[in-house]
Amino acid sequence: MGANVTEKLIAAHLVHGSMEIGKEIGLQIDQTLTQDATGTMVMLEFDSLGIENVKTELSVQYVDHNLIQTDYKNADDHLFLRSACEKFGVWYSRPGNGISHPVHMERFGRPGRTLLGSDSHTPAAGALGMFAMGAGGLEVAMAMAGEPIYIPMPAVMGVRLEGKLPEWVSAKDVILEMLRRHGVNGGLGKVLEYYGPGLDGLSVMDRHVIANMGAELGATSTVFPSDEVVKKFLNVQGRGADWRPLSADTDAEYKFTDVIDLSTLEPLIALPSSPGNVVPVREVAGREIFQAYIGSSANPGQRDFTIPALMVDGRQVPERVSFDINPTSRQMLENLINAGMVEKLLHSGARFHQAGCNGCIGMGQAPATGKISLRTVPRNFPGRSGTREDQVYLCSPETAAASAITGVITDPRTLDMPYPTYKEPKTLRINTKMLTPPPDNGSGPVELEMGPNIQPLPVFDLLPDSISGPVLLKVGDDVSTDEIMPAGAAILPYRSNIMEISKFVYSRVDETLYERSRAYQESGFLWVGGDNYGQGSSREHAALAPRYLGLRAVVAKSFARIHRQNLINFGILPLTFADPADYGAVEQGDQIEIADIHVNLRPDSGLTVINPTRGETYKVEHHLNQRQVDIVLAGGVLNLVKARLKGH
Repeated sequence: MGANVTEKLIAAHLVHGSMEIGKEIGLQIDQTLTQDATGTMVMLEFDSLGIENVKTELSVQYVDHNLIQTDYKNADDHLFLRSACEKFGVWYSRPGNGISHPVHMERFGRPGRTLLGSDSHTPAAGALGMFAMGAGGLEVAMAMAGEPIYIPMPAVMGVRLEGKLPEWVSAKDVILEMLRRHGVNGGLGKVLEYYGPGLDGLSVMDRHVIANMGAELGATSTVFPSDEVVKKFLNVQGRGADWRPLSADTDAEYKFTDVIDLSTLEPLIALPSSPGNVVPVREVAGREIFQAYIGSSANPGQRDFTIPALMVDGRQVPERVSFDINPTSRQMLENLINAGMVEKLLHSGARFHQAGCNGCIGMGQAPATGKISLRTVPRNFPGRSGTREDQVYLCSPETAAASAITGVITDPRTLDMPYPTYKEPKTLRINTKMLTPPPDNGSGPVELEMGPNIQPLPVFDLLPDSISGPVLLKVGDDVSTDEIMPAGAAILPYRSNIMEISKFVYSRVDETLYERSRAYQESGFLWVGGDNYGQGSSREHAALAPRYLGLRAVVAKSFARIHRQNLINFGILPLTFADPADYGAVEQGDQIEIADIHVNLRPDSGLTVINPTRGETYKVEHHLNQRQVDIVLAGGVLNLVKARLKGH
């Protein structure tokens, strides 16, 4: 039996374990990607290890999230990151250069390599034939130090693409169709690998759209072959020498399979407030909109801006509609200017913003209260836009532009215009001026430039033998890290200050939680969650800040992969109910006890949770292997690695 692309990539980087589905494997990481909202902590964590230089083939730090400089905080972080890159040997992408994922593909991504990023949309690089994953910042810091990444060996779902996309339907509709079929947890424990004749009609940036939002299905990664389409992309980017072919063997098999006939797809849209709440656009057509937003890491290609520009050419958007254009990279913006597309968009009434993540992460461009915002971004979790009572819909650039023209949600097929013609450019204006390479070896010592908002990492104690405390919070299914640790312009600047950012934990769900937590900061407390707890962003602050407040365990029905590992990394016990029905028995405010942890926390063992408030006990499981047990008992991976490096 032959191997698929995923299996080939994993086999080439396997340094621990065997490729048995569900068993833990360790993979060597070639490249790392960090962005500024998570990168400040990564650099602080890496610095705490006492290692002089990164051990990877290539590491890049992007500044793309915290771009709004209303005071000194973000500006100080930028200077800190610049100094850290110089000190540790990391590429630095300056503020305004663009979003990490498309810039990394333009300048650094290479077929056959592994990429680990402190951003959950890092799998976008799978469009180039890479094995790319999102992870918590601490795991990225470990990879920069030469450590492998440990994950359960994923099952591979082969998605065969057939046919050709019809007019007014694009790559966003492909991934929305996957979400319609499989939901936000349909990819858990899986890698999505696309193949088949339908690939021929999808550019690399089209594939990027699909790979980027594989994260919304909970997938470990998304993988495409490295074929002639990838070769053409790298040639146009001036990096043809980086291409290598990589495809599945003709007799490759997949654990799971699906087939999409592209020719049968229609424009789709995800309703508030989940990427999995997908319906045809025609079913919700006619609803008045406030905003149409084009851009983000989910739709970063030149066609994603060119098609809307041609659609609005000679037209004016209604005065009640905010038509927001979010360029994804400076290079992309320069090429749009050269092609005359910026003028068309501006003349129609578009508002241009700097190249970066911006409104996608709640940094500006927030919609009006309760008003519909159509966005080409990857997520529409409640409040992520920066507006508490938001109504964010996810759609393609075609649907967003059609709705901007009419002022209501519009199926673009109903417009009285021909579908714009777009061809991939054969040449591009390449801009690398905003990328600062690492200094040559021997450049001398570099001091980290740390402003007053950058605070040292908290030091956490060992996991106690018994946990006793209240259930301070109980939440339902599919809670996202956006809800646990919100983003936005008021919160993101504190990413390098755990004491301050902890005040915002679950602030959009329960405004009293921070004050209630303070009474138990030393003694500890627990939370209870439903299925797929911690879905979405890889932000480790959703584990780190709660641990600072005193969280010692989360008992849930099930966990999203990255967040579960983040909890482990900071010494928080991730426990699941052996009987899911017990979730309904526990109430917020109950006192909980877990005793004899050091003896009973063993691989293939369970624990008992005592609820003296109700006179009940519950069996819980942890599914930790010995490596993870050691991390939790040590109070987190940093404690463990520091002790090892010191030879203790």
